[in-house]
Amino acid sequence: MPNGRSGSVMSEINITPFVDVMLVLLIIFMITTPMMGKGVDIELPKADAQPMEVDESKLVMTIDSERRVFLGETLVPNERLEEALLSNERLQREGELYLQADQNIPYGFVVQVMAIVKKAGIPKLGMITDPMQTDWPPTADASAP
Repeated sequence: MPNGRSGSVMSEINITPFVDVMLVLLIIFMITTPMMGKGVDIELPKADAQPMEVDESKLVMTIDSERRVFLGETLVPNERLEEALLSNERLQREGELYLQADQNIPYGFVVQVMAIVKKAGIPKLGMITDPMQTDWPPTADASAP
């Protein structure tokens, strides 16, 4: 029974709006994806060790060249570091933390941060480094400032 129109029922779905939305989403993801893995910009020290499988789900603490400490992507003031470690439920549950520090900061500062991690009761602390270059061991000239 016709309803006053031409008498034919539209049997096709117009997918043009759907394609438009999908293209916009694709462009958004293409632009934002490279920015997501950026993290904190640091220059890691080199180490001659076998590469290990990196578990991307583990929490990483980063110390940049300005001695700022980041827990994941969150900047943590140095005076509140122990409190932040103790209040992090995931860290307390897993008991494992990875530390990456810029090679240009003093070793003593890294040791202080490691002591705070130990004081916070984190039993496992891993260090993240870059693979070593072929110019190892350093000569006396290379280590001079």
